Amino acid sequence: MAYIKVVKNKAYFKRFQVKFRRRRECKTDYYARQRLITQDKNKYKTPKYRFVVRVSNKDITTQIVSADLTHDVVVASAYAHELKRYGITLGLTNYAAAYATGLLLARRVNAKYGLAYEGILETDGSYEPIEHDEEGAAPFKALLDVGLRRTVTGCRLFGALKGCSDGGLEVPHNDRRFPGTTKDGKDYISDPEKHREYITGQHVGDYMTHLQEEDEEAYKVQFGRYIAAGIGPDDLEDIYVNAHAAIRADPNKARGDTELGRHGTRSGPKVTTKVAYNQKKLTLAQRKEAVKAKIAAMQESEE
Repeated sequence: MAYIKVVKNKAYFKRFQVKFRRRRECKTDYYARQRLITQDKNKYKTPKYRFVVRVSNKDITTQIVSADLTHDVVVASAYAHELKRYGITLGLTNYAAAYATGLLLARRVNAKYGLAYEGILETDGSYEPIEHDEEGAAPFKALLDVGLRRTVTGCRLFGALKGCSDGGLEVPHNDRRFPGTTKDGKDYISDPEKHREYITGQHVGDYMTHLQEEDEEAYKVQFGRYIAAGIGPDDLEDIYVNAHAAIRADPNKARGDTELGRHGTRSGPKVTTKVAYNQKKLTLAQRKEAVKAKIAAMQESEE
C-alpha cells in the first residue's frame, strides 16, 4: 500500500484561520481592496477614489467610493433601474445598459464638481482616453473596482467602464477586454465597430432577428415584454442613442410621480403629510375628550 501523507492533521486545524465574513460571502476581495485603497504617505488624507461596478440579476450598480478610516464614503451613484427615466425600460442588465449606467454616473460626478469634461459625444466604440486640460482642472480620476467578478473579454463591467470613460471621467484602462477584441500572438486587435454594436444594443437586436426567423415560439417567450412594449429589433439602436443624449442633457433627472424606486411603480403621486415636531403634550383631560369624540364619530357612521 502506497504511503499517504495526511495534510489536514491536528497541526493544520490548530493554525487554521477563518476568512473575513465578507470574503466568505463572496462580497469583498480584500487582497485587491488593500491595493486599491492604499495611498502614498505624502498624500496625507487625500482620498483615493474607486469606480465600483456590481452586477446582479435585476440591476447594475455603479458608484464612486473613497475609503475612510472606519468606513467607505460614496461620492455619487447610478443604477440601471434609473434608466427608465431616459427611455430604456427593458433589458436593464445587458451590456448596453451597463454602458448607459456608467455614462450616467460620470455625468453626475462632473455636474457635482463643475468639471467641463464632456468625454466622447458620439462614441464609435474606439479606445479614446480622456485628454487633460493643461490650463484648467484635471479630470476626476477613479480606479476600476470589479470585486470578485471574473474580468473576461466582453464582460459587462467593461461596458460600464467604457460609459464612465466616455462620460468624462479618467479611469485608467486599455482596450484588451472590450467586445470584439482578438489576440494575435502577443498583440491584441480591437474591433471598434463590434464594440459599438454592443454599446447600442445591436447584438440584442441581431439575436431577436435570429429567433424570429428560426423559432417564432422561442422569440415570443424570450422577448414577450419587448413585443408587448412594441419594441422591435430595429428600434434598439435609436432607444440607446436617444438615452445617451438625454443623460447628457440632464443626468440628475428627478424621480417621476409614479416611480417607486427599484423597479416599482405607484398608482398615483406620492402623498406626503407634514409631521409637526415638538408638539405640546396633551393633558389627560384632553386625551379623554379626543377618545370620546372618536367614539361618537364611529357611532354616527354606524347609524
